Amino acid sequence: MGRHDLSFRWSGIAKRRTMAKPIIGIIGNAHLINDEYPVQAVGLSNIEAVADLTGAVPLMVPAVPRVGAIGDLIEACDGFVFTGGRPNIHPSLYGHEPTEKHGTFDPDRDAVTLPLIRECVARGVPVFGICRGFQEFNVAFGGTLHPEIREIPGRMNHRMPPDGTLEEKFELRHIVSLAEGGAFHRVLGAREVMVNSLHGQGILDRGERIVIEGYAPDETPEAIVVEAAPGFAMAVQWHPEWNAANDPVSRPLFQALGAAVAAGVGH
Repeated sequence: MGRHDLSFRWSGIAKRRTMAKPIIGIIGNAHLINDEYPVQAVGLSNIEAVADLTGAVPLMVPAVPRVGAIGDLIEACDGFVFTGGRPNIHPSLYGHEPTEKHGTFDPDRDAVTLPLIRECVARGVPVFGICRGFQEFNVAFGGTLHPEIREIPGRMNHRMPPDGTLEEKFELRHIVSLAEGGAFHRVLGAREVMVNSLHGQGILDRGERIVIEGYAPDETPEAIVVEAAPGFAMAVQWHPEWNAANDPVSRPLFQALGAAVAAGVGH
């Protein structure tokens, strides 16, 4: 095969990429199969929410820093979803000492997500944070977290119920009040929405560019945007990926992400 033939093949691949659907990268989480075999995984509900509602192809992004530079990930994807996850952000990344209340950690994910969020925001690449992803947005811009917000006087228990079916664990549990005229108000068309609640940590001090647009009844921050972001940069503390296609709050959030990605294809 000659040099010209090889060049032709690569140009054809590039053409197909530009004509295909957009790609939304979904950040993976580290798991062990049978407590011994390490894998990266993404929940099916995240995959289905992206596939069914955004018009994009979902692609799992391994939260392993050595397998892809931040710039390469951004070149490969047109937007990103920063998922929830059981391990928490290491508190040393926001100036706190780790304690038992902070739970377990995933330093590889920290090393991928925090710089990826900052770079995506800088470039205007659409990003959507969910639960841990919400907390990553805050830490990425200099904010801090509380390891057990239920221990703060006046706060409710936002953790996942320990018992019941998945449907019962992900059922709607409290109202979120949204800022008048804010991004969430515009997307959802309402000042109050009902959401599920499955988190133990929460924002303590907000990051420098983090704007809190939604609060639970106990004043726990639940919806944020990045100030002056040139592209879609929204995050929620709840789990909108669950039953997203049938939920009147989740559906427009993923559709708005899809519209932002479609508008910015070719970044």
